[in-house]
Amino acid sequence: MELGDYLKDRRARIDAAALGYPTARRRTPGLRREEVAQRANISATWYTWLEQGRGGAPSGEVLERIARALMLTGVEREHLFLLGLGRPPEPRYPVEASLSPRIQRVLDALPFSPAFVKTLAWDVIAWNRPAAAVFGYTGQPGEQRNILRRIFLNPRNQRMQQDWDSVARFVVAAFRVDLARAGAQGNAEDLVRELCAASPDFARLWQSNDVTAYSEGNKQLHHPVAGLLTMEYSSFAIDGRPDLGMMVYNPATPEDADKVRALLLASASYA
Repeated sequence: MELGDYLKDRRARIDAAALGYPTARRRTPGLRREEVAQRANISATWYTWLEQGRGGAPSGEVLERIARALMLTGVEREHLFLLGLGRPPEPRYPVEASLSPRIQRVLDALPFSPAFVKTLAWDVIAWNRPAAAVFGYTGQPGEQRNILRRIFLNPRNQRMQQDWDSVARFVVAAFRVDLARAGAQGNAEDLVRELCAASPDFARLWQSNDVTAYSEGNKQLHHPVAGLLTMEYSSFAIDGRPDLGMMVYNPATPEDADKVRALLLASASYA
């Protein structure tokens, strides 16, 4: 009955008058069952059964309709699916890759750890000063900040990789997992076609269908100023934004930390 109780509670919270429904002779607050059913384009009988815990599990499509009818928030919609189907709904992706100022403040609070936020297509859309100093994002056009383009189409970035072949294979396999896990393969079709046409290496690796996790590990870079840098990286989900992920790189040794500090000092002197 958890699902039924939740539906009744959400239904009772809706302002019927604000939606244009007459409020005279309403004995209970909120919408009536038949009004929710009408807004969701499902039968009133079926909706009544859901509130009464009858009729079996609803489909995902029905829950989507009910979520819209009840004007549920993202968190409420997820809770509805967990109660009704035992799983979260398919993620919704914003039209634009906008970012909350709070996330930028989180990045900026890491004074010596390069960190950035990437989209499902691996476009870097936000970064902090250490990331600018180590990876050189500042001043680059958006398309040149794409991680895959940097790995496969940018000779300078290729030279920075300690073992480019291993990095390239790893990046393609992790990119494939990212898209499949989020159910958003179509979001990057143009990028995949572009890279397959421009880079035989990418085309070959994409055809291999390898997959791997991109949660944490070590990365070595040959920085043109700092020399060899060894970094420990971790990936983090951003709550409420399944289309975005955060990467944080920590210097692996005190010597690596000193090199990042020196890069920051040098960049500040040129600012």
